[in-house]
Amino acid sequence: MQPTTIWGGIFPAALTMFDAHGRLDEDASAAHVDWLIGQGAHGVVVAGTSGEFISLSGRERRRLFEATVKAAAGRVPVIAGTGAFSTAETVELTQGAAEAGAAGAIVILPYYQRPHRDEVLAHFRAVGRAAEIPIMVYNNPANSGTEPLTAADLATLYGEGAAQAVKSTFPTVHQVHEARAATDEGFRVFYGSFMAPLEGMAGGAHGWVSGILNVATPDAVALWNAVQRGDLPAARAAWARILPIKYLYTRQPLGPVSDLAIYREMLAMRGLPGGHSRAPLLPLTPDQRGTLARLLAES
Repeated sequence: MQPTTIWGGIFPAALTMFDAHGRLDEDASAAHVDWLIGQGAHGVVVAGTSGEFISLSGRERRRLFEATVKAAAGRVPVIAGTGAFSTAETVELTQGAAEAGAAGAIVILPYYQRPHRDEVLAHFRAVGRAAEIPIMVYNNPANSGTEPLTAADLATLYGEGAAQAVKSTFPTVHQVHEARAATDEGFRVFYGSFMAPLEGMAGGAHGWVSGILNVATPDAVALWNAVQRGDLPAARAAWARILPIKYLYTRQPLGPVSDLAIYREMLAMRGLPGGHSRAPLLPLTPDQRGTLARLLAES
């Protein structure tokens, strides 16, 4: 396995581009990844939550892995979303990610059926045993409907060689502190929400994975660099530039819309391909687009 100690910094959870008919657009997805790297991303996550993995078939995921790895061309690590409810499917997808050349796999907690802690740990042990690339635990209990793994659980999986990193997706940050304290530098802890990345980085996160980074990578890199050099005023200034984007979702001035629809429309407003989401997710309405343009102009 490649060492995970090179994993650090800003890792956008890249959008997957679909055309207007809902078909996977590999060329547009690859072009978006290339653009994110040009914006300064230190790595990319593909087929994660913001990549709508839940709507992708296994074959589509493998096609997306291959297109993304080719687009990255070794410039940054590509972490492939291989999680599924079934352990067997997760193992198969993780093997496919390794064959495509991904640097690692991000594996969501097994979802919907609410497996208990021992079942979740057994799932990760089985995936880790079969994997030829490092495993990042996607600790996102809110979306998966499963109990979160604790810092002690993560340390156990790390000690057994079943996991080498975590994306900690909670609105709070104490999980970052606890995971860092329970492991060593070989285990990479990424903050995974868009609620408090500054605090997560200051608490020792090795990086930040989020969908908001599809439209905020340069400011996020500035935030990361400021925290690394201990420049708190500069870090606050960088985060203040990202906050208006967060508020578009948390304060809902456009109404109840998907954050992915917001990011896609923001890309389109910049003259970049934003693609489409698959149903049931909806694009912004014309009125919402007008409101978004006004709010962005005012921020």
